Amino acid sequence: MIWFHLRLSAPALLLLVSVALHGQQQAAPGEPIPLMRQLFVQDQRDRGVALNEDGKGMLKGEAAKALREQLMGINVNQRDAARHKQVRELLATGDLKTAQDFRDASFIFQHSDQPDDYLLAHLLAVNAIALGDTSARWIAAATMDRYLQAIGQKQVFGTQFLSQKYLYYLGHKQDADIAEMMKAQANTMTQQPYNAELFPDALRQQFCVPTLAQQQEDLAAWSKGGVPAPHAIPGCGR
Repeated sequence: MIWFHLRLSAPALLLLVSVALHGQQQAAPGEPIPLMRQLFVQDQRDRGVALNEDGKGMLKGEAAKALREQLMGINVNQRDAARHKQVRELLATGDLKTAQDFRDASFIFQHSDQPDDYLLAHLLAVNAIALGDTSARWIAAATMDRYLQAIGQKQVFGTQFLSQKYLYYLGHKQDADIAEMMKAQANTMTQQPYNAELFPDALRQQFCVPTLAQQQEDLAAWSKGGVPAPHAIPGCGR
């Protein structure tokens, strides 16, 4: 019965996103709450993305340099946990109402190591799309892939490029000898396990995800220690 549930999880969630993409879109009234945007900016800055306070531009010069210096020695996991707690409280009180609020919250919950957090992040992105924010399509796809990987299933969009070492960790993190066994794992990059045949590139690009051919180019770049060039997907931006 458990496997029956897991096998249905991907199509069921994809159906939710499809409804959000193609259904009637109506933006929620009101303005995004400042605290949610502040938490999003903090989340991104902790990962070296030098966003302005409004989250819509980048810091430059000395301001960006100062941010990089502030990142030295911080415990990102603890800060993530604190942000998760704050966002859960905002969700519980119903304070999140706009598409931007839910999109920002989705980005925060994708930074976790818990399947339930990835699932929550995916549903938050779906709600952002339903409220009219089509820029949340990519994060909806990425959080779907992270959730599937976290429960031992194959990703379906191809957004996740992991080292073989980390992939081994995901499948064996409860093992007592995980630290020793990790040493023997290769650090090469992979998208596997990946069900690349579930749907065509046309649908993949509806979610602002590169085609399979482009993903192979990206994988080659990652494997050589480089960073793939951004792909221009019509109608997409994030």
